[in-house]
This record gives sequence, structure tokens and C-alpha cells, in this order.
Amino acid sequence: MLRCFGAKIGRRVHVYPSATIYFPWNLEAGDESAIGEHAFIYNLGRVTVGARATISHRAHVCAGTHDHRKPDFPLLRPPITIGPEAWVCADAFVGPGVTIGEGAIVGARAVAMKNIRPWSIVIGNPARETKRREITQ
Repeated sequence: MLRCFGAKIGRRVHVYPSATIYFPWNLEAGDESAIGEHAFIYNLGRVTVGARATISHRAHVCAGTHDHRKPDFPLLRPPITIGPEAWVCADAFVGPGVTIGEGAIVGARAVAMKNIRPWSIVIGNPARETKRREITQ
């Protein structure tokens, strides 16, 4: 259904039916990525989800804000990029214009308002790096 409304969806992508995606034409989801139950994708700006990336249940990805420096609060639509193999955990928030680097993890309920380095693990509000992610084979 998302493809019918302009989303660019890769192979074997899983989007739970309860996920809310505001503007499908502003969504790109890479191969084998996932958007979990009750995830909230407020994609006024482009949201790109890399291959094998996961957005867990109840996470909020917000690609819209207002310019508070102007009296009329004009709408801004900064894009969000979630890199390949990254994981946005349950209840986490990713703010406008943020890039989550490849393989990075945004911990449960963390608030990412700045870019997250590749292969890092961040927690808290505001999100801060606690360690590096290491992959074992």
C-alpha cells in the first residue's frame, strides 16, 4: 500500500500495520528494514531508512519543526536519515534533521536531537554516547 502512495520500499521490508506514516511519498525504506508496532513516522521532510535498519515499537521519527526565530513560526521539513544496520529502540525520539549513522543504536526512550556517529550506542535525554557497538561473528 505504501508503494501505491509513492514510498520507495526495498525487498523484504516489514512495516507493521499499526505504524503511522504520515506522508508515504517522503519515505524510503531499504532492503530488509523494519518499522515496528505503533511507530510514528512524522515525515513532513524525507525519512530514509537504510538496509537492515530497525525502528522499534512506539519510536517517534519527527522530520518537521517550526522556525522559532520568526514571528510566524514557518514550517521546516529537515530530512532524517537512519543508516544501514542502525536500530532506533522502543519509545526513542529522533528529531528533525538528524542522521543516525550506520550501525548506531539509539537506546530505548533516548532523545536524539543531534547526529549520532556510526556504530555508537546512545542513551538518555539528550542522547549521549555510552559505548561503541562491536559486531562479533
